[in-house]
Amino acid sequence: MLITLEETVKMINEGKILHIAADDSLLGKLPKGKWIGGTTPYFISEEGGIFTKEKLFVNEIDFAADIKVAVYGKYNIFQVVEECYDNGLTMMIMPYGSKVAAKYAKEAPEVEELLMHPIVGWISGFDLGGESEAKVYDGTSGESYTDRAVVMYIKLPEDKTAMINMINIFTDDKTDPVIRFYDNDLSVSKCSVNGQEVNFAQYIKKKGFDTKMPLVADYNGSYINTSIKEVSKDRVSFYAPVFKNIEYRFAVDVNDYSGEFRKRISEAGAHDPIMSCNCILNYQYGNLAGQKIPPYTGPVTFGEIAYQLLNQTLVYCEILG
Repeated sequence: MLITLEETVKMINEGKILHIAADDSLLGKLPKGKWIGGTTPYFISEEGGIFTKEKLFVNEIDFAADIKVAVYGKYNIFQVVEECYDNGLTMMIMPYGSKVAAKYAKEAPEVEELLMHPIVGWISGFDLGGESEAKVYDGTSGESYTDRAVVMYIKLPEDKTAMINMINIFTDDKTDPVIRFYDNDLSVSKCSVNGQEVNFAQYIKKKGFDTKMPLVADYNGSYINTSIKEVSKDRVSFYAPVFKNIEYRFAVDVNDYSGEFRKRISEAGAHDPIMSCNCILNYQYGNLAGQKIPPYTGPVTFGEIAYQLLNQTLVYCEILG
């Protein structure tokens, strides 16, 4: 829910456990308490997509049996799994452009232990029209970071379990050429297209691909996106890594983002998320300002986490039982 600074301070002072997203100018004014937060001025609210530096998006974690908060850097980020509760939920926020986020993005799919625990979260961001930087906040200490991941471990009652899922509006065309990469990387020059090596930047320009559409890989029926950040003369950079030995294709064009989201939400059936986040690229490319996609409200983020880093995806978490 989007609420005022005064309302948020009141909840913190009442000892409530909170997950908070807001502009840095607001997060920096919050008192210490049982909360973690990340920066963004973009949100999907009950009234639709909105840009605001006047309110905070707050999820109350009222189902927790216990919590603990930790902070990790590049060199120990995968210790995150060592503190997970046996029956719990782990919420993680990392700053956009940080080394810890890059390491997690590139290596998380190869860390099998991550799949043993529900891990959900997002990449914090900033006002795209300004000069600010992404931050995360550990509310228990009052400290903010531009180069650390902040994690809240939530212990669940024995009769409850956490379920993490995603809604991806993108698919591929199986008749399109197969693209493969030679390394796990956030930037590439070469790739193979149907087995023939090409310069990927030149290939994109020659074919006239719309780079607002991500690359998609079919993981046993689940599509995972890799969004294109920039195409230079001879290199292509991404918002999330590509991985070697994975088959990629360009996504099929989506003309009506909000309509496609509503269609996929309807197909997914009734859900009651305790938190969700949606990608800044969906917000921009899909003109989601003012568009409602109930019941999925939350921060608009610079990357989404459902065990691993995702792009152009809506991620949500439910508590079952």
